[in-house]
Amino acid sequence: MKKYISWNVNGIRACVAKWFLSYLENESPDIIWLQEVKAMEDQNPIQIELLSMGYHIYWNSAIKKGYSWTAIFTKELPISVWYGMGIPEHDMEWRIITCEYEDYYFVTVYTPNSKNDLSRLSYRCQWDKDFLLFLAWLEQKKPVIFCGDLNVAHNEIDLANPRANKWEHGFTDEERFWFQNFMNHGFHDSFRSLFPEKDKSYTWWSNFWNSRERNVWWRIDYFLISDSLRSFLVDSLIYPEVIWSDHCPIGITLNI
Repeated sequence: MKKYISWNVNGIRACVAKWFLSYLENESPDIIWLQEVKAMEDQNPIQIELLSMGYHIYWNSAIKKGYSWTAIFTKELPISVWYGMGIPEHDMEWRIITCEYEDYYFVTVYTPNSKNDLSRLSYRCQWDKDFLLFLAWLEQKKPVIFCGDLNVAHNEIDLANPRANKWEHGFTDEERFWFQNFMNHGFHDSFRSLFPEKDKSYTWWSNFWNSRERNVWWRIDYFLISDSLRSFLVDSLIYPEVIWSDHCPIGITLNI
């Protein structure tokens, strides 16, 4: 049985100051994937602690300070580690890490935001198209698990006020269309596979309007798995009680 966790930490240094290590020790995931790390590798505030806990550390950090960035801490040494998807336009944003293991690929992604004015929607759609092609290429070799902040609420059940947010970034028809393409390709949203009707299961809250206290916001963080791995899925978890970022961690347990 293996446990995997994904979390948009919105700045790992601030998160560490708020008991990140205690959370990691308590949950003890086999792999934890982080998005929006906002620190370069040489700014990792818990390097020594992670090594002492048995984690191998991989960091995809940007030249632009305080931007995007992803990281992985894994107890199992990967066969190989790749950064990006081989398209310079996308890879300059440092949003993807792929780890190859014996039986599957594991990808973390921090999907570009379309912005409030939708000025980046066209780029976002191209990203989704290219990312799906990248995943399909990986899947020709081995099953794929991918996770992260995908910056989209797939269905109305995945946000508190779908009617009011119909044209908001993260819930446009175009973004939802491309998420559905992942599903059409054969990937499964791990949470909805197990809990198809469970509502108020959000992973991101605004810092305004007391949205977290009222549990009013969106589910935009996901684990998606290849169809061949679906039978191994034991649980899909959301940790709303972990409040050190505007996102909460999510996780899956697989019997592999």
